[in-house]
Amino acid sequence: MPSASEKPVRRETFKRIVFATQFYPPDPTTTATYVGKIAGAFAADAEVVVLSATKGSASAADGDRANPRVIELRSLQASKASIVWRALAVVALAASMFFGVLRQARRGDLVFCVTTPFTLPYAVVLAAKLRGAATALLIYDLYPEALEAGGFISATSLVNRSLRFLNGIMFRALDGIVVIGRDVPPLLLKYAGVRPEKLHFIPNWTFLSVGYREPAPSNCFRPRDSAHLVVGLSGNLGFTHDPTTVFEAARILRDEANIHFLLSGWGVGWKQLGDLQSAARLPNVTLLDPVPAADLVEFLSACDVWAIPYRRNMAGVSIPSRLYNLLAIGRAVMVGSEDHSEAAIEVRDENIGWVVPPEDPVRLAEAIRAAAADLNEVARMGRSAAVAAEKFTEAAALARYRDVIAQIKAER
Repeated sequence: MPSASEKPVRRETFKRIVFATQFYPPDPTTTATYVGKIAGAFAADAEVVVLSATKGSASAADGDRANPRVIELRSLQASKASIVWRALAVVALAASMFFGVLRQARRGDLVFCVTTPFTLPYAVVLAAKLRGAATALLIYDLYPEALEAGGFISATSLVNRSLRFLNGIMFRALDGIVVIGRDVPPLLLKYAGVRPEKLHFIPNWTFLSVGYREPAPSNCFRPRDSAHLVVGLSGNLGFTHDPTTVFEAARILRDEANIHFLLSGWGVGWKQLGDLQSAARLPNVTLLDPVPAADLVEFLSACDVWAIPYRRNMAGVSIPSRLYNLLAIGRAVMVGSEDHSEAAIEVRDENIGWVVPPEDPVRLAEAIRAAAADLNEVARMGRSAAVAAEKFTEAAALARYRDVIAQIKAER
């Protein structure tokens, strides 16, 4: 496995790659950070042109020789409060990317696209095919499966059927599909004509230095009460997650003074937690606003075990990116999900936590109670988690991306 400091190995690959993405540095999101690193890795082997919708991402005016060279596309700034405006924004972005790829892609190039927003790949792949370029797709979220699992559309709705029809055409046209979870291929293979050899599993990597951190009473985020087991929940609590399950588990355990819950995050689920705690005022729950990135290691180290509560039927449609940072700091994990989800597979394979059914606060409370009864086992799991995190390095993941692109070139 090459280290980050080793000289890149040049591969026989495409001479030019056009990278289409909504998010790109300096956008602070995790997605932007990942795709920025991937584009940089591609630049070790090819000329890379990034089409980005992130404000301030464009290369300098005199940066024509930059690699990657970033071209910033104009995009509508959608208000999160306006569903109609957001719909217009994603359609406009897809149209902008379509014409951007038409201008930039050439026969013999590779066009690499990310599934954010879900309208983007259809436009990008169509434009690439019109130019005679090869195509690859990185799936972060799978639609319409995510919309159906989240209860936004029904299995028989026109939107669902239309998106699945378009997906079938697009997946067959792609030269390669990268997935970040082992739970995604079974969903893709349900589409007629999708071949297993097109699918490539490359997990995300951790941004934190890997190593077990001993839970310290001096940690400024750790609750100052008699609890000897602190359960954490943090991150973007969107529609794929069910933070209410964690809160209801806390309600079940409210009289057990040796267990405390430390909850933090943002998104719609965070508002739900705030409303629930305002009404219940559970003594074993502490709510914290999101902490600065500089304090992330200290914050994650404050808990003995972390919960990742998914909603039902989210296996294969939601990225488990937060899992890798939890492993890196050496913490046991409690996953609420189906057994075949990527997070559940990793936790069970490495024996680094508990897997309970999604949206089941009773089973989650039982797992937390079991953890509180055996802190030595919790610590053992945490140390094993840090060992497991060694698999998820930036160098290994980026080398794999470069290998996949070289493989697509060889097969063309």
